[in-house]
Amino acid sequence: MAIATIFAQIWQYCKKPFLHNLVLGLLISLAIVHPFSLFNQVQAQNAFPEIRGVWITNNDTVHFLDQNRTTESINLLADLNFNTIYPVVWNSGYVLYESEFAKREGLQPFSPRGDQGQDVLADIIDKAHRRNMLVLPWFEFGFKAPPMSELVKRHPWWFTQKRDGTKTSVSAAGEVMWMNPFHPQVQTFITQLVMDAVNKYDLDGVQFDDHTALPNEFGYDNYTISLYQQETKKTPPSNPKDPAWIRWRADKITAFMVQLNARIKAAKPNILVSVSPATYNLAYNTFLQDWLDWIRKGIVDEVIVQVYRTSLPTFTEPIQRAEFRESKTLIPTAVGILTGLPTKQVPMPLVNDKVYASRAQGMGVSFFYYQTLWDIAPEEKDDRIQSFRRLFPFPAPRSLVRIAPPPPITPPPSPPPVNNPAAPNPNPAPPLQGIPIPVEMPTSSAPSNNPVLPQNDPFPPNTPPPTPVPQEPGGFPPEPVLDDSIPVDWY
Repeated sequence: MAIATIFAQIWQYCKKPFLHNLVLGLLISLAIVHPFSLFNQVQAQNAFPEIRGVWITNNDTVHFLDQNRTTESINLLADLNFNTIYPVVWNSGYVLYESEFAKREGLQPFSPRGDQGQDVLADIIDKAHRRNMLVLPWFEFGFKAPPMSELVKRHPWWFTQKRDGTKTSVSAAGEVMWMNPFHPQVQTFITQLVMDAVNKYDLDGVQFDDHTALPNEFGYDNYTISLYQQETKKTPPSNPKDPAWIRWRADKITAFMVQLNARIKAAKPNILVSVSPATYNLAYNTFLQDWLDWIRKGIVDEVIVQVYRTSLPTFTEPIQRAEFRESKTLIPTAVGILTGLPTKQVPMPLVNDKVYASRAQGMGVSFFYYQTLWDIAPEEKDDRIQSFRRLFPFPAPRSLVRIAPPPPITPPPSPPPVNNPAAPNPNPAPPLQGIPIPVEMPTSSAPSNNPVLPQNDPFPPNTPPPTPVPQEPGGFPPEPVLDDSIPVDWY
């Protein structure tokens, strides 16, 4: 275990002043012999500074709408040696930053402003930069939107469906619909939304969530069926978990992310593209998000894998998997740790143990979410704050220069995909000059989302789906997907 981690654990249990002095003396003595060893224990295990992040959700607005409270909150994080903030900017079909594009597209006629009329995101960025912290706006909702959002009302044909015609799914965010990530207009919309923030703000990067993906039940809309038939000369399988069908859709999402990364880097080459997915097999098999392939292709600059487990043993098992071992050799890698919810508060000893476990694997951490660091917690606020102070006793500065990824490493062989992911996208997105908003539904020439499949449904309801051939991407052994599922009452 890292020396700094050992001393941090000892310090936590030293209650008497003379013990504090003893430990402090040992630290000073060690620092004299090895001047920098205590400040770089995590970095010594890999080539990158330790990520110490926190997500700022829309539940945290009470702390960040008022300029004085924003200053207080960011100063506290900086004093506790946090180094990265991920403020939400895309949630429930609306943007939480100044976006002329959103106004132009009719998503929202208003401009989100703080209590003093300030641009909230610009205020967070400015105050965080003054304290040498990075800010990566977080596009939390990805391809999903609530059924009653303006986005759904204005562009209903952008949304995909399940094989039975169902257009919604229920998750921790409630009932949502999913934009079709394979549709050129959807790709143009998401790209323009991201570039609006990239071009307007002095941000250090952008972060995409596990929702920049698609649940595997979706993709049975007319547009996607036609595209799949055109490229493969086959009809989409009735089984949404069919390996070839999963691979084709995952590759399409990857191809879009390659294009999106290129647009971001063309505008600001040095900023980070971050992703916060679920563990790999869950992300790939259930949400068609092949984030390990994104890393291998060099289009992700840091990854924070959400591991919101309810006990230490179930937390430590996944963070030792091959996906983490490979990722942390290529880019800054961290583990997403749940610090609590209003209905499920997490005790600080469990948070501590998860941080130590992540560090033991040479990875940083990011906490979900700000209010549950100390405002919504089973312990007193001051006690929680002191616990975080003990977790991060020394600074871990990050900069865009220092955390640039190393040269790409040749990845291990993977099973060949159904289609060639390197082939040009047969349906490239049109130039990003704004998306026309039709007053009425599109004509019959535009792709439509019928509530049910055509009458000549090639998948009769009573026909059992074919048994898929076991196949795991990335050369990883099979694992039970349900083991990675996030309990509804926890997220």
